[in-house]
Amino acid sequence: MTSFGSVAAFAALWIVTGLVTGFWMIRRGHHPLWLLIAVVLGPLFVPIALERAEHGSRLVFAGPDGPPSPRTNPSEGLRILIGLDGSPESQEALTTASKLFGLTCERIVLAEVVSFDATEESGRTEVDAASARLAAAADVLKSRSIPVSFEVLAGPPAKTLRSWADRQDIDLIIIGRRGRGLTNRLMGSVSADLVQHSPVPVLLTPQSAE
Repeated sequence: MTSFGSVAAFAALWIVTGLVTGFWMIRRGHHPLWLLIAVVLGPLFVPIALERAEHGSRLVFAGPDGPPSPRTNPSEGLRILIGLDGSPESQEALTTASKLFGLTCERIVLAEVVSFDATEESGRTEVDAASARLAAAADVLKSRSIPVSFEVLAGPPAKTLRSWADRQDIDLIIIGRRGRGLTNRLMGSVSADLVQHSPVPVLLTPQSAE
């Protein structure tokens, strides 16, 4: 192998190691910007990822009504979890849930999932923005006399929604269907993950044609 070939092979191995480690970290609920750092650092990023990566999911912020209490009477109606992220698709999920189940459900729980990195002091802007979006959505439902609470969660989006649905006795998850872009092909679709692995039924809503 020529000197140039050796350098090229080493560079390729360096980049691939960084990419694999970066994707591994992102899929565990960390910010996509880690991928850029991973590509630069290559194998040097592996111990950093192992040290920084968190596992599972956690509650970051709960609205004034707090997380829903354990169910005592399942016959009271459906408890619905809606995954929001500020996108048109998630807005359609909220609209659909309100129209179909609003006045007959026991409670609607609004949730937005942020990366673990957003919960650090330097990333609180993202948490604050998520809290504001959820509060605004909750106000709309409350104005229609729909029982609602909201919470900001941290972790891998699909896994976190699945985990919280199980913990909070959710009967149905509603989430907007996203497109088939490069990000979904590389990282996996949240909606597809939920459909395949959710412990409760999942309703996918398409983006409004308007």
